[in-house]
Amino acid sequence: MISHTHLLWLLMLGIQGSSGDAVVTQTPASLLVSPGDTVTINCNTGSYSTSSIAWYQQKPGQAPKLLIYSKTSRPSGIPDRFSGSGSSTAFTFTISRVEAGLHHSAKKHQDDFTTQLLWLLMLWIQGKNSNREFERC
Repeated sequence: MISHTHLLWLLMLGIQGSSGDAVVTQTPASLLVSPGDTVTINCNTGSYSTSSIAWYQQKPGQAPKLLIYSKTSRPSGIPDRFSGSGSSTAFTFTISRVEAGLHHSAKKHQDDFTTQLLWLLMLWIQGKNSNREFERC
């Protein structure tokens, strides 16, 4: 029998931008997957247009690792099981053969090249025997 894992997606909204507040929506709201499955996350920034979306992975006890930058590009050494796509307001992040980790989306600040968090999307895979339920905050 394959044990399923729980994914927690936490979406933080309300980052101020030059065009006002970014309103970010995410689908699906929740998903139950097993390690090895494929996960697709869709996010829409409404009228807040950007081309600087990046996706990061953070495993427990480790620093965040850049997986995708400029919506679709992978840094050297990042496996092709991570992919990104999108337009100026709608973005998709796909993980094939999913494993434990937190996955963050961020927007690069155009002026000083610091990374400004546009939204934080946490994909948290619980242990195989965990029955604990989580709610979206």
